[in-house]
Amino acid sequence: MERCAARRAPEEERRVRANARDYNEKFQYASNCIKTSKYNIITFLPVNLFEQFQEVANTYFLFLLILQLIPQISSLSWFTTIVPLVLVLTITAVKDATDDYFRHKSDNQVNNRQSQVLISGVLRQEQWMNVRVGDIIKLENNQFVAADLLLLSSSEPHGLCYIETAELDGETNMKVRQAIPVTSELGDTSKLARFDGEVICEPPNNKLDKFGGTLYWKESKYPLSNQNMLLRGCVLRNTEWCFGLVVFAGPDTKLMQNSGRTKFKRTSIDRLMNTLVLWIFGFLVCMGVILAIGNAIWEHEVGVCFQIYLPWDEGVHSAFFSGFLSFWSYIIILNTVVPISLYVSVEVIRLGHSYFINWDKKMYCAKRRTPAEARTTTLNEELGQVEYIFSDKTGTLTQNIMVFSKCSVNGHSYGDVQDVLGHKAELGERPEPVDFSFNPLADPRFQFWDPSLLEAIKLGDPHVHEFFRLLSLCHTVMSEEKNEGELYYKAQSPDEGALVTAARNFGFVFRSRTPKTITVHELGRAITYQLLAILDFNNIRKRMSVIVRSPEGKIRLYCKGADTILLERLHPINQDLTNVTTDHLNEYAGEGLRTLVLAYKDLEESYYEEWSERLHQASSAHEAREDRLAQLYDEVEHDMMLLGATAIEDKLQQGVPETIAILTLANIKIWVLTGDKQETAVNIGYSCKMLTDDMTEVFVVTGHTVLEVREELRKAREKMMDASRSTSNGFSYQEKLSSSKLTSVLEAIAGEYALVINGHSLAHALEADMEVEFLETACACKAVICCRVTPLQKAQVVELVKKYKKAVTLAIGDGANDVSMIKTAHIGVGISGQEGIQAVLASDYSFSQFKFLQRLLLVHGRWSYLRMCKFLCYFFYKNFAFTMVHFWFGFFCGFSAQTVYDQYFITLYNIVYTSLPVLAMGVFDQDVPEQRSMEYPKLYEPGQLNLLFNKREFFICIAQGIYTSVLMFFIPYGVFADATRDDGAQLADYQSFAVTVATSLVIVVSVQIGLDTGFWTAINHFFIWGSLAAYFAILFAMHSNGLFQMFPNQFRFVGNAQNTLAQPTVWLTIALTTVVCIMPVVAFRFLKLDLKPELSDTVRYTQLVRKKQKTQHRCMRRAGRVGSRRSGYAFSHQEGFGELIMSGKNMRLSSLALSSFTARPSTGWIETLRKKKGSDSSTTGSPSSAASKTLKV
Repeated sequence: MERCAARRAPEEERRVRANARDYNEKFQYASNCIKTSKYNIITFLPVNLFEQFQEVANTYFLFLLILQLIPQISSLSWFTTIVPLVLVLTITAVKDATDDYFRHKSDNQVNNRQSQVLISGVLRQEQWMNVRVGDIIKLENNQFVAADLLLLSSSEPHGLCYIETAELDGETNMKVRQAIPVTSELGDTSKLARFDGEVICEPPNNKLDKFGGTLYWKESKYPLSNQNMLLRGCVLRNTEWCFGLVVFAGPDTKLMQNSGRTKFKRTSIDRLMNTLVLWIFGFLVCMGVILAIGNAIWEHEVGVCFQIYLPWDEGVHSAFFSGFLSFWSYIIILNTVVPISLYVSVEVIRLGHSYFINWDKKMYCAKRRTPAEARTTTLNEELGQVEYIFSDKTGTLTQNIMVFSKCSVNGHSYGDVQDVLGHKAELGERPEPVDFSFNPLADPRFQFWDPSLLEAIKLGDPHVHEFFRLLSLCHTVMSEEKNEGELYYKAQSPDEGALVTAARNFGFVFRSRTPKTITVHELGRAITYQLLAILDFNNIRKRMSVIVRSPEGKIRLYCKGADTILLERLHPINQDLTNVTTDHLNEYAGEGLRTLVLAYKDLEESYYEEWSERLHQASSAHEAREDRLAQLYDEVEHDMMLLGATAIEDKLQQGVPETIAILTLANIKIWVLTGDKQETAVNIGYSCKMLTDDMTEVFVVTGHTVLEVREELRKAREKMMDASRSTSNGFSYQEKLSSSKLTSVLEAIAGEYALVINGHSLAHALEADMEVEFLETACACKAVICCRVTPLQKAQVVELVKKYKKAVTLAIGDGANDVSMIKTAHIGVGISGQEGIQAVLASDYSFSQFKFLQRLLLVHGRWSYLRMCKFLCYFFYKNFAFTMVHFWFGFFCGFSAQTVYDQYFITLYNIVYTSLPVLAMGVFDQDVPEQRSMEYPKLYEPGQLNLLFNKREFFICIAQGIYTSVLMFFIPYGVFADATRDDGAQLADYQSFAVTVATSLVIVVSVQIGLDTGFWTAINHFFIWGSLAAYFAILFAMHSNGLFQMFPNQFRFVGNAQNTLAQPTVWLTIALTTVVCIMPVVAFRFLKLDLKPELSDTVRYTQLVRKKQKTQHRCMRRAGRVGSRRSGYAFSHQEGFGELIMSGKNMRLSSLALSSFTARPSTGWIETLRKKKGSDSSTTGSPSSAASKTLKV
């Protein structure tokens, strides 16, 4: 395994000789072993401890432990620190070891897969980890490709083989690869054993779609391209076997080059906590310095007079040195402002939140038997702060199942479901599907709902016949017939498969093909067409054509392609038909269907012969071959006759449009990063309502050079700003935003925009000198779609937003091509779908459907953030209230580092008396029920703005804690100064004072957590009141005679609790302290709720109103009163926005309703803070306007 991690010098070129391990070993190429784990048995302890002590808090507690081991300065036992520190380190280490164990397990599973390697002319079973560069390996059908291979030969004619690249680019459609002709004949092992060709090619890189190299064999050289390569992670499909030469192995493969490094992820609260711990330590040092100076002055001025019975400790010879020792003693005593139990509690709360996600039945997919899984426990609260979601398309938003839905033939649209009266049927009124029983070769899984198309076929409509004839001929599908009549199509894309299957069911069955012929069964009659040429599809042409000769000798070109390309190549005679077909295309596109236009053209024999000769010359050209071919294709694909158009539905996963709409209302920006082509991605954008016809403009960036991309981005920004100028209601746009930065200007634009950018353009846009311009433009848009992107580009886009926006990002995907993006984002979510488990293994959270993301963020994420923030605020409050009493006491005890409380109370305060109530709040608390969290997405915004726990909230908490500590010390101190017992004796002694202050403290913090708890459960009640009971039980036990007799040196407060708490004055003091500490908090919260309520307060209030209305309604019904009219009020106040959300476009109403419903001060303060955040952010600050906009109906 050591070779997995071997470091080598960068390569300039790679030289690989087949069947020559000794030769290839000279270059020290990486083996095929992969390693994603972080530790091994030897390195685990030192590396893990090093990582843990990078946490400021852990280093801080280690430092305190060292101080407590010095007897001259320690007034507390060392076990009060070492036990919790070891506990925290152990829990974290066990968790890290468990995570790494699963990584080791995954690595071993992959490395130990079996592969057939040709060694000394014999095929041997070898583990993947033992495969070497230069080996020839044999793959069989449905096997994963073990390394990056040069395809040598296969079981298919002409050295063809079919692969699925889902692990690389997310596409489940099959792709074709072909061996070069000179090696395609090497089909048996004896020939391959003698093969000694040498490949010289590019060094390892992450470019999935490019490969350049040359094969030298038998004194000849042969160019190699990506079409000759099988990449690791692909799966061999519909090919019995193939042989390949290993060119790149293990970490050098393109798959591994694209999988980003595992990064240690920490939440923003963790980072803030590190800062706060440093501040608190600084505050601690300041208090220590003040008290040390006080000690030195007191010892110099006063203490010197009491040397007879208060001598200095051994080794102390001056007041200054006494002050120095006192400083360290106070550092130890006051260290409880940040107890280590805080970190233990945080881990317990996060673990609880993770279990809630795992146990959520509403995120369980019964079909796949897959529950949601929190694969990490450290990021839960960050789920409540997400601002950007980066989503894969194929398999994440869609099911990648294409269905032939509608078509337009000769101006007539087919596919609408109609009722018995011939009207368009409503949803739920769908009749029986079309009966294809007349066709023995029909695919039984195909369904179509409009019988009129089949009637046109049976009536012999020539246009419909020609339409389906085109679909059965113009494609690159391969057919396989295992049994008579059982056809299996191997399509390069699901679209093609759907079109050919549709033609098959309507009677035009593509049966078989050879390199020169295509056989089609047309309504039961077998017809063989001569295939003269295939004018293949590419991203620039956006169309494909075939030229065929019919049995009658007629030559015809059939073409299908994007409407924007094909409609301008039609003969002018088609104008009227074009207008009608365009209307149909717009209708289909509005429904989110993927459209293609179909056309044909008859060719003269003489013209074809002359054109074919020129095509042959262009194909053989060494220079500008692609350009010459493109010109010839363009020449022949003109003046075509329009046949019609097809509309295919790429089925979305259930609930995707609703999920995206609700997340958008929560001010979460969704970017789609896909390896699919532009047209497909845009169609899905419309299907899932990311893109709408109501948008002001959709910008498409397709530039191939830096200058072109920069110009297109600049034009997009100018258009957005021009539109805003024209809608600025007479005010000068520059005057309104003169002080704002460019991003702020773009954030303030009117209208809704979308940006679509291609992979080659994105490569330029991500360059250092243009990335900010790209980000500014993209963030001003409501939707962003990046097409044809590589896995590494996905990660780069996420990194760009992280770098400049300072916002929490979430990446979601289901394939190996999404792994680098998932690792780069703050939060990675894996969909356990059809593309393997690589994405799930790399993720922080996983589930089976995209729609569960809504619940993960709006319910679990929001609650986790709320609970963690309330927990931290309360924890700092109670510990400052507890610790600062020592500071005030220092001024009355000669700065001697004497503690107010006994050491057992100090030890148990955070472990027993106050730990469980705050844990219960941190685990179970909620401000509104889960249904309201989903209904009111605006509730999510405080997390994005980080309102619930930040530096301001921290200072408020410690100010309240200091205020409480002042009252906690000085009220009992003032009372005890003149108070007497019932028997007339003086009440004021140290031990009675300590018990009174301690009891007041426990009661005050218990009442405070009762006020902070928003959702009461039996566990909360038990923990809060149980902790109070435990305090009194332990207090009386500690002060009992029995313990004093057993341990006289340890329990010196014998009988004190019984004597002190028997005095009415003490209880009055405790009551007065509690009231004075709590009443200002109650008053402030009451006024805030009345004058400036938050949205959650408003939602809770409406919930109470609804409950009362239901109760009154039930009472009225019991009374049996019959009203003269129905109450409009009862029907206008529905349970929620569920029906509106489920009705698609009416989701816009939910936003309007919510904005009017919350038109209170609560909306104003959130929007004010959002604007403030935008103006304070970096030059590429996040555009916030998208969420505050209400969608138009």
